[in-house]
Amino acid sequence: MAQSLGTVTKRDNGGFEGTLAMMTLNTRITIVPNETKENDSQPDYRIYAAKGGEIGGGWNRVGKNSGKDYISLTFAHPAFGPARVFANLARAAGQDDEGVLAIIWNPQS
Repeated sequence: MAQSLGTVTKRDNGGFEGTLAMMTLNTRITIVPNETKENDSQPDYRIYAAKGGEIGGGWNRVGKNSGKDYISLTFAHPAFGPARVFANLARAAGQDDEGVLAIIWNPQS
């Protein structure tokens, strides 16, 4: 079952700013375009916590069935231990503003 881990708002610089809210980590975040990307294994975006530095990355993807563009996110933080949290940016439920997106976590069964 998909869950929202927070929301972000698109900024003029192509990045996003908002809040990540999880049991072990509640913080303001900024998602900025990776201006130094050199190959496909590097993220298209870097994710920074308000306090604590870089906590993840984001990759531009295209949905296999829908053909729509989306951003796949990976979070890594000492609070998670060795695990990573995977999520996507998607339209926030009930939101009319296309610039407001939810961070959607869909745990693997």
